[in-house]
Amino acid sequence: MSGFPLRPHSSTSASRRPDIPLTVEPEVDTSSIGSLVKDATVHMSTLVRSEIELAKMEITQSVKTGLRGAIFFIAAALIGVVALVFGWFVLAEILNIWLPRWAAFLIVLGIMFLAMGGLVFLGIKKIKQVKKPERTIQTLSDTAQTLKAAATHSPATTPGN
Repeated sequence: MSGFPLRPHSSTSASRRPDIPLTVEPEVDTSSIGSLVKDATVHMSTLVRSEIELAKMEITQSVKTGLRGAIFFIAAALIGVVALVFGWFVLAEILNIWLPRWAAFLIVLGIMFLAMGGLVFLGIKKIKQVKKPERTIQTLSDTAQTLKAAATHSPATTPGN
């Protein structure tokens, strides 16, 4: 007899060739409504937790960017205080060599205000870079639309009633 035997003659040949079923039974979902509701609740809970985690992540990133901008305001205040205490006298005394004392102090004061203004400008520029959590807003909007669509397309009666 040529070809493959229908049944293996020994246990070693059976372990080499797996049996392949000739028919495939269709899988029937026998889940109860209660288990489906439970699964939907678990999935919704996971989705909500994921949305909250995304919001936390984006807000943390925005707060960090805002704090980096606030550093420029702190630096401006520090420079303002230190400069007003020490810098006035040094620079004003140097300018006093060529100018009257009042003019020297006025020029020094103007220079300090320019430095503080520049740092405030940099701080405002950094603060404006703080963004709203756009990805979270988009995913929440998408989730709401999906839930609304699912609610409007759900059947009014269950089969078999």
